[in-house]
Amino acid sequence: MTLFDPWSADFIAHPYEAYAELRATSPVHFHEPTGQWLVSRYEDVSALLRDRRLGRTYTHRFSHEEFGQTPPDPAHEPFHTLNSNGLLDLEAPDHTRIRRLVAKAFTPRMVEGLRPTVARLADELVSGLLEEGGGDLIAAVAEPLPVAVIAEMLGVPTADRGLLRPWSAAITGMFELNPSAEVAKRAVDASVEFSDYLRALIRERRAAPGNDLISALIAAQEDGDALSEQEMVSTCVLLLNAGHEATVNTTGNGWWALFRNPDQLALLRSDVDAHLATAVEELMRYDTPLQMFERWVLEDIEVAGVSIPRGSELALLFGSANRDGARFTDPDRLDVTRADNPHITFGAGIHFCLGAPLARLELTESYGALLRRAPHLTLLREPDWQPGYVIRGLTELLVTT
Repeated sequence: MTLFDPWSADFIAHPYEAYAELRATSPVHFHEPTGQWLVSRYEDVSALLRDRRLGRTYTHRFSHEEFGQTPPDPAHEPFHTLNSNGLLDLEAPDHTRIRRLVAKAFTPRMVEGLRPTVARLADELVSGLLEEGGGDLIAAVAEPLPVAVIAEMLGVPTADRGLLRPWSAAITGMFELNPSAEVAKRAVDASVEFSDYLRALIRERRAAPGNDLISALIAAQEDGDALSEQEMVSTCVLLLNAGHEATVNTTGNGWWALFRNPDQLALLRSDVDAHLATAVEELMRYDTPLQMFERWVLEDIEVAGVSIPRGSELALLFGSANRDGARFTDPDRLDVTRADNPHITFGAGIHFCLGAPLARLELTESYGALLRRAPHLTLLREPDWQPGYVIRGLTELLVTT
């Protein structure tokens, strides 16, 4: 499938034509350059996310050699230790145990309790944009909001909050396809620095617990079981990385979509309260921030009539699934009133995003503040896309108020 080229700037900017071709002609397709099976239809992607014959990892059942894979570079060990102890890359029983303990700390009540803080932060950031008469919407609003929120949750001192975004950006670079040696080194360095910082913070909270997530993670226990220090560190990093990257790119990609669809922007502005909730869901569907989610095949399977052997890697194309006309009416049309919208932006199955309620809260407050307080927000010029495909977002979004 020559149209699918995740290293091409043109493809990253406009992937949906290639996705439509994949769904129509080759919904389960082996892509030689990445060594992955591309799965593009909603029905298949949704089912595979729940299929326990697949895994985010295979090391809970096989050695690298048994699975036909090359062991990771020992120089990358700090990154892999950090990543492999987080919920995103764990499988049962470890995933079950850690998610249950984290859920005791990261509760719906905690998230809802953040609403006034998130609303205040969003309002302050929008005020800054208005005072400047515009600027880069991503740098001014989209990026600082989730960083400030997670910093508040973790109890990170204000003076240290500037450290979080660079660490997150460096670590998530490893989630792209075939990252370079330079990208890997930055990720390893950030993994060490961020882990060391969090360990110090955990020590402080053990000595003097506070009303923050780290203190709650320390206190979370069940039948005498508790999170290890590494599990707490990995959980905190995952909350920042997953929540931050998704929220930033949903904000940037979503506003770019609204500017390209002025009728929908006008409709949303005409009654923000009536349409905001469905608009947030639609913007997550329409231009999905995480385009691909990978799974390892732990047992031989068949998908849409195609046999896939154990040891293979699947690339579940979220961006394609969310534009599948077999599930969504008129899928390439942005509709901020779309009610039937079971998008899979947050995943599904045991790895459904634990931070989804927080992401929805941040997006609702961010969009709401901009729509209400900057009703004349206007795009200055067409934006460029960042070079990454898996985590897909804009470099900037220049606006005037």
